[in-house]
Amino acid sequence: MPLIPLEHTVTTTSAKQQRRLIVVSNRLPLVLHRNPDGSLDSRPGSGGLVTALLPVLRDRGGVWVGWPGITDHGPDVDAAVAATADKAGYRLAPVTLSAEEQAGFYYGFSNEVLWPLFHDLQSQCHFDPAYWRCYTAVNHKYARAVMAQAQPDDFIWVHDYQLLLLAADLRREGCTAPLAFFLHIPFPPLDIYLKLPWRFTLLRALLEFDLIGFQTLRDQRNFVQCIRTLLPDVRVAQRNNQVHLPDGRRVRLGSFPIGIDAEAFQRQSRTPGVVAAADALRAELPGRELLLGVDRLDYTKGIPLRLEAFRNALRQYPELQEHVTLIQVVVPSRDDIPEYRDLRFEIEHLVGEINGEFTRPGGWVPIHYVYRSVDRLDLIAYYRAARIALVTPLKDGMNLVAKEFCACSVDDDGVLILSEFAGSAAQLQHGALLINPYDIEGMSSAIYQACFMPLEERRDRMRRLRRSVSRHNVFRWVNSFLETAIASDLDAFPLPEDYVPSTEAEQAYWDTEFAG
Repeated sequence: MPLIPLEHTVTTTSAKQQRRLIVVSNRLPLVLHRNPDGSLDSRPGSGGLVTALLPVLRDRGGVWVGWPGITDHGPDVDAAVAATADKAGYRLAPVTLSAEEQAGFYYGFSNEVLWPLFHDLQSQCHFDPAYWRCYTAVNHKYARAVMAQAQPDDFIWVHDYQLLLLAADLRREGCTAPLAFFLHIPFPPLDIYLKLPWRFTLLRALLEFDLIGFQTLRDQRNFVQCIRTLLPDVRVAQRNNQVHLPDGRRVRLGSFPIGIDAEAFQRQSRTPGVVAAADALRAELPGRELLLGVDRLDYTKGIPLRLEAFRNALRQYPELQEHVTLIQVVVPSRDDIPEYRDLRFEIEHLVGEINGEFTRPGGWVPIHYVYRSVDRLDLIAYYRAARIALVTPLKDGMNLVAKEFCACSVDDDGVLILSEFAGSAAQLQHGALLINPYDIEGMSSAIYQACFMPLEERRDRMRRLRRSVSRHNVFRWVNSFLETAIASDLDAFPLPEDYVPSTEAEQAYWDTEFAG
């Protein structure tokens, strides 16, 4: 089965294949914001899920169910979502959440229980029973929203840790459509998962899906270990990765490392605007080896340890001083959670300390710190300008920044320094410099090695990385998941017969504004 871009997929008219893809995630691929004068602004959603799925759903029909990012939900919200859907080419079905529901479901259970626990940081967890009650209620609300959209022949694809209970709720609502789930974050080992007070309920709920997908084999094995230990009435067949339930149902398991639209990143990295922006950035920092860190504000990303390693490298290898500059981009996130505010203060304190210690009168400042959201083209310009990327999470489901940097390194002279605890390390280990993010001296050594790596070795490593990223792209990810789920590929979700291609201006709008 060839893995081909969507725009080259042949439309089929077979009634058997006329089915829709319903994507369900915490958020829609846009975020609405109400201004003081009452008007609405919209901006693109961010994160790996949006980056991965928008190229798949664009102009193919189907439905995306999720929260629009605003708790003040009125008729104008529905109108704004509908206007965006007209450009997107598929339906957007908003889920209405109150401020209290969003606080308990998202900021509470999802991000103060599941997020830290699944990243092996149980000391950051707050096991508040009120969070759990809100999480179950909101999952049921999502289930009702899906049922309002679903048709018998649809394929329902649910995403990520915020919606672990959704299949159980959908089955109780009478849903008979195929249900699949993909976990974008790691799944913890047994000894960590056991800390969760609601561990049995979550496992049973997940097993209501027909297919459960993970980023890596390690995550899948952790899940299997939890099932075998906690659910003795369930049998796992290793040979075909199936879970056999007492009622006779079978649930399939699989690892599906998520990819990116590598071709789009490569194409945009060569556009005149991006090239000019990258050249301007290098001109502002002449003679410098540019290192780049791009992270959402989160304690799993290992930013403070990365900064400590950079400081140690400057101390241990004085020849790096006035030769390198670290551009650290931090995208604001979850400002309502105290731990995140504290993390921002820690990062900015470290940046100030390091710059205070090493800045030279001639104009060299070792760290250029950016704390704001960065649009797609500006981000690609950063990728294109930098020669070295520091992707050093303490633990990550996949980490698409690593793949995006490689796709944009079209001169084949970039170096990727990558945490061995990122899911992408399994695919990129043969070209990247793998490091332990807890090993300050080891990370410092990798920085020095990357800065003085011979050009021939750089190009050999980056070419291997770019081949891997191009081969394992987002289309292959979707195809492999759907093949496993329903013995079908993207041809099962054809372009509508009355499809009219987007105008060039509309396509440019979506490429720049809504591609993640």
